[in-house]
Amino acid sequence: MPSVQAAGRSLNYEWVGSGRPDTLVFLHEGLGSIRQWRDFPEKVSQATDCRGLVYDRYGYGQSDVLQESQRTVRFMHDEALRALPELFAALKIEKPILIGHSDGASIALIHAGGGFAVKAVVAMAPHVFIEPLCLKSIDKAAENFEKGELAKGLGKYHRDARKTFYGWADVWLDPNFTSWDIREDYLPKIECPALAIQGEDDEYGTMAQLEDMKRRVKRCELLKLPDCGHSPFKDQPEKVLSAIQSFIAKNR
Repeated sequence: MPSVQAAGRSLNYEWVGSGRPDTLVFLHEGLGSIRQWRDFPEKVSQATDCRGLVYDRYGYGQSDVLQESQRTVRFMHDEALRALPELFAALKIEKPILIGHSDGASIALIHAGGGFAVKAVVAMAPHVFIEPLCLKSIDKAAENFEKGELAKGLGKYHRDARKTFYGWADVWLDPNFTSWDIREDYLPKIECPALAIQGEDDEYGTMAQLEDMKRRVKRCELLKLPDCGHSPFKDQPEKVLSAIQSFIAKNR
């Protein structure tokens, strides 16, 4: 698999599809990777006739293993405002369509609200502020990791599952992270259209996340899915694919 340098780190990436002229960029969740998207990027690429970029962020998948003892509470800002622009410059990507899940959705929103050229954003299960529900679920995930099941599962996808997990969990559970909030500084500055998708049974966030996006993003559509948890593209793949296909067709 090819790699590229961004923000001083080596990142693994791959292209899917061959459509033109638009480029989809898939931003995985807080414990995600290229392979954990499964076949979703390929299906979106085919449905929209766009080429797609899928990559492992620093500390995930087969990209460079996390070196810091703990990330800062601005780690998503760092990804959005420094690493993404360097990645796009290296791969000659201009005005992409960002498709993010969870942390990846937040990174997409920060990037789009940070003054960078973005054609559209699809935000699945986004975090725009911190909710107690999310922190409780992360506490539970930490318990599951130490019991071994989650560690074994993550070990299939990440070079160092323990560093990947705690590189994520330690920041989210940092007391200073409770004030993390992108509603005022970034959402109102998003000029491109956005589609926000969330499951009604999401264990990491409530519909308040989507409602706050709707109030602050100038052009924002919502898709609220019943019988769906934190991963809409896995729990309701057909509805999510159809919604993204329609959204991109309207906003190319």
